[in-house]
Amino acid sequence: MSGYERFTRRRWLQATGCGFPWLALQAMASRTLASEGGGVVIGGTPHLPPKAKRIIFIFMQGGPSHVDSFDYKPAIDKRDGESIPFDDARVLANSGRRGDSHRVMKSPWAFRQYGEGGHWVSDLFPNVARHSDKLCMIHSMHTEGVAHGPATLFLHCGATNSIRPSFGSWVHYGLGTENDNLPGFVTIGPPMGNGGTRNFGSAFLPAVHQGTPVGKVDGDGSDLMLRNAQLAADELPATRRRLDFVQGLNRQRFEDRPGDTELDAMIRSYDLAWRMQTQAPETFDLSGETEETKKLYGIGQQPTDPFGRRCLLARRLCESGVRFIQVNYGDNSANPAWDQHSNLPKHADHAANVDLPIAGLLEDLDRRGLLEETLVWWGGEFGRTPYAQANGTGRDHNPLGFTVWLAGAGVRPGFHYGATDEFGHKAITDRVHMHDLHATLLHLLGLDHEKLTFRHAGRDYRLTDVYGKVVHDIIT
Repeated sequence: MSGYERFTRRRWLQATGCGFPWLALQAMASRTLASEGGGVVIGGTPHLPPKAKRIIFIFMQGGPSHVDSFDYKPAIDKRDGESIPFDDARVLANSGRRGDSHRVMKSPWAFRQYGEGGHWVSDLFPNVARHSDKLCMIHSMHTEGVAHGPATLFLHCGATNSIRPSFGSWVHYGLGTENDNLPGFVTIGPPMGNGGTRNFGSAFLPAVHQGTPVGKVDGDGSDLMLRNAQLAADELPATRRRLDFVQGLNRQRFEDRPGDTELDAMIRSYDLAWRMQTQAPETFDLSGETEETKKLYGIGQQPTDPFGRRCLLARRLCESGVRFIQVNYGDNSANPAWDQHSNLPKHADHAANVDLPIAGLLEDLDRRGLLEETLVWWGGEFGRTPYAQANGTGRDHNPLGFTVWLAGAGVRPGFHYGATDEFGHKAITDRVHMHDLHATLLHLLGLDHEKLTFRHAGRDYRLTDVYGKVVHDIIT
């Protein structure tokens, strides 16, 4: 059968009509397609009543030190300079011996108590500390992977070595987007190392669920605008005709290859790109914000301007109905951002870059009523050791115990959960594995981590693999 004979009336209407009826049909279809494995309706009803509509994940690349920020350990001050054995996977990997002693190193920053909950926060984060009564701190985190690559992949994808969908992709797969004119999953300034695109990729999920990257991790904030996203009025008709023609060919090809999820994602992305022209330019344009709001985020001053712009964009995306927003702080160097093996005082520079913008985001969300339905998640891929690495002036990686904090919809404000040992080396009380955190975050969004599955290569996969439990004690 010739190509002309295969070009049916239906295809002709799809390709040559004004396009909007077809887009509407596509949008309705995308909201009623049941996912293959979990029975979750895309953009529809979740498994259980959600406490949060969306998540903003503030990723601190490189592993900020919990014992220098949010996990106060007086024993480190008292025993500063003493040599004590600290056996962990990192030590054994480096020396191959148990029982090696390491010098305890106290924090260069003083800790103070804040708020009604009496949270201990160091002088690294004085602005975030003002919002301590909004924070739910988990002090007993532990994870997989002792190096940045495996631990970062595990944080984002729930696996250290195999290619799995990212957290944001699972969320988008389960819930879809609240706004058809914007992507449902946006990552702002993603680092390209330690997993790179896999950290916001969809892996074996349909490609339509992958994240949309915006800007560079080490950019100055001026790269957050979407170039070519706005057309002059006189350009719209010709552009619409070209798009309809190309999409007609794409859909003709898709009918010949109905299982091609990458082609399907491309078709949907073209449609989304057209719709984005009506809303994205305004959403990504920060210039209309008041000077007071910009000052709140530290915009217009150094060193907070770049990260402040990312946090403000996150609020605007949140306000516009984007389901999962990741704000990244880091760089593309061999030793990323917070990775201070030999220069712990460098933590002060990183904290100065992010402290005010994060505090501004929390305050802005709260006063706009968005914090009631938005879950903010802060953390890195692991923590750092209480001892000096190689008897020097920095700290090594520590996946055995560290802190993350949550704020907003569904979590207990001014609350702290779990504990590490007296030095902050290992999680010992109410331990929370990264799988448990993932399960809890999904639960807050109304998704059962055991039911959110996708069949691939003969088995049902899920973000938490065969692990994970919801930490109900931190939920309101």
